[in-house]
Amino acid sequence: MKRPTSAQLTFISATVFLSFTGFSILIPVLPFLAAEYVGRESVALVVGLLLSSYALCSFLAAPGLGALSDRYGRRPILLVSLVGSIVGYLLLGIGGALWILFLGRVIDGVTGGNVGTAFAYVADVTEPAERAKYYGILGAVAGLGFMFGPPIGGFSARLGIAAPLYLAAGITLLNLLWGYVALPESLGPASRITNVRLAELNPFSQFEKVVSVPSLGRLFAAALVFFVAFNGMEGNSPVYLKDVFGWSASDIGTLLFVAGFVAALTQGVLVRKLLPRLGAANVATLGLGIGVVGLLLAALTAVIVSAALLYAATIFFVVGDGLFEPSNSALISGAVDQTMQGRVQGASQAMQSISRIIGPLLANWIYGYGRALPWLSEAALVTVALAVLVASLPTIRTAIAHAS
Repeated sequence: MKRPTSAQLTFISATVFLSFTGFSILIPVLPFLAAEYVGRESVALVVGLLLSSYALCSFLAAPGLGALSDRYGRRPILLVSLVGSIVGYLLLGIGGALWILFLGRVIDGVTGGNVGTAFAYVADVTEPAERAKYYGILGAVAGLGFMFGPPIGGFSARLGIAAPLYLAAGITLLNLLWGYVALPESLGPASRITNVRLAELNPFSQFEKVVSVPSLGRLFAAALVFFVAFNGMEGNSPVYLKDVFGWSASDIGTLLFVAGFVAALTQGVLVRKLLPRLGAANVATLGLGIGVVGLLLAALTAVIVSAALLYAATIFFVVGDGLFEPSNSALISGAVDQTMQGRVQGASQAMQSISRIIGPLLANWIYGYGRALPWLSEAALVTVALAVLVASLPTIRTAIAHAS
């Protein structure tokens, strides 16, 4: 029976943790980095472009990196991805010009195959029936990385705004050296493909035969609108907190740590209690409703500058997101039979990547016309997602009944 060794699982888990930690370390410090190169009125737009450029490059490169790992093995792609992250962090830390910041994000995005290749590595060394368990472990590790990254970034920024980036580069270098010395290849020569077809490099190909299914198309539409709002909020809030509240990177990191803790509590405890009682459709609907309340409260802080109100708004939105995401994933998975699960999950990941491209750019562009406008527009988007989901529930429930 195939099973990862403790050394393999530890390395893969560390790689996933550091990947999410490294990404989230940037969130509190990006507005301060951008402010060194552009005027105050342009900071929000530059932050949005930095976040979106990484997401775009990662989205376009992901199928190619996956295909290359099928051709040449997981180990070299993992190591190259780690090198790309190191170079990206160093360029952001060194800076010197705005284009260097963008170059760092592009390099990190193009080589950002750490997580996808890590999941493929686990698939190579486990039996199909065991994979969900290990994927669950990696998902929990990713959540921890996203929770601890912002406070690490915020507090280390007290040593200098570039300090978090050098810290991320140094830790990733240790991970690279560890992998180079200790990580064996998981994909044997007999299991590798012999060539890479151009069709496999098309990032939009994952949507084929997925959104054409009525129930899936509606679920994906609701999820896309929600995730555009979520990633817009995530990309704009550090700029907002810097401008409106006058917060430092460490203050922002503290808020994001609390948000991560609430998210973990919601998904780890609350969702498990509510799903058996209410069902995935009702929990997803409830989550979107709570999310709208949180965004409206956040918009109110542009008039009433209150840290207590902001924390309350954040908790409301994070609880709403924590209820919606796993419930929506359950609906998507339940709406198709086993033969479409791989394509559906791939399309879901691609959809979230698209939202990471659109959300920060849209929110930070709108921010130039009014500080409360991103929150209000995100509340409107989540309301649209809620309306689409509620209107689609009969079709979705029918599809789930047929698939089961």
